[in-house]
Amino acid sequence: MFTGIIEEIGKVLSITEKKAVVECELVLENTKIGDSIAVNGVCLTVTSIERKSFTADVSPETFMVTALNELKPGSEVNLERAMPSDGRFGGHIVAGHVDGIGKVGSVTPNNGFFEISIALSPKEAQYVVKKGSIAVNGVSLTVADISGNALKIAIIPHTFRNTCLRSLQAGEYVNIEVDIISKYVEKFLSTSDNKSRINEDFLKRNGFY
Repeated sequence: MFTGIIEEIGKVLSITEKKAVVECELVLENTKIGDSIAVNGVCLTVTSIERKSFTADVSPETFMVTALNELKPGSEVNLERAMPSDGRFGGHIVAGHVDGIGKVGSVTPNNGFFEISIALSPKEAQYVVKKGSIAVNGVSLTVADISGNALKIAIIPHTFRNTCLRSLQAGEYVNIEVDIISKYVEKFLSTSDNKSRINEDFLKRNGFY
């Protein structure tokens, strides 16, 4: 489990549909073989560790359905170790299981802040709400607005500078993980034998929908 608070920007040394090698330092501290590291929001298992890099297996399926296949040697990537049980929950619940990819429409400076627009597929967009949480390349962000399948995110300077969101350009693809709570709510409400008083009307009345 992750929180979407990026610890370090790493650099891809090599990547194929079988494995990735990532240069880094901070996330190697106390990391062991078998541990999980989110690479641009994709949960990968560490299979070997060098002094300033780690190797992780990448399945063909993961490579195909995420934006990892857009990476090449030299690409910057957001890195986060799995959250320890005594760690701070600074972002939101991020599983590292990417739901799909989005396409960057624009990256616009705005009085020191930055606004990023991203086009989603209808499958992911249905789970996104204004002021809700979303993970973009593993970064926990708040949705500023959504219209149809297009969302806008306002990025504070600190987040922009300290993640690889800083290098995004229009036309690039990013990994998207929607808020898992929204999927649980959908599953709960769609259960045919649900006898609970918690229903869609209840959620609307209490500001959750």
